[in-house]
Amino acid sequence: MSGPQCCENPPSLDSASGVGSVQELGGLKAYVTGPQVSKLAILLISDVYGYEAPLLRKLADKVAAAGFLTVVPDFLDSDPFDVDNPQFDRESWLKAHPTV
Repeated sequence: MSGPQCCENPPSLDSASGVGSVQELGGLKAYVTGPQVSKLAILLISDVYGYEAPLLRKLADKVAAAGFLTVVPDFLDSDPFDVDNPQFDRESWLKAHPTV
């Protein structure tokens, strides 16, 4: 759930950030980084801003540097929370992206 602190400093989303790549896994786009042959893996889940948030990808890259295959799926289907858009309807977005 997004709270007021979350909306005070939203990230500037960047689909080109990070050293990994975007791949399709199980029908979802995902940011994938780290050694593909690793026996260790981490699944990182984004907040309401989605998998293109540069700091999330930076965190994924740091985990990958420790030897983990790291995957950040696009569970929001390329529809992140957009507080910078004056036409953005928070309630409609929350209904379209339920947590249960």
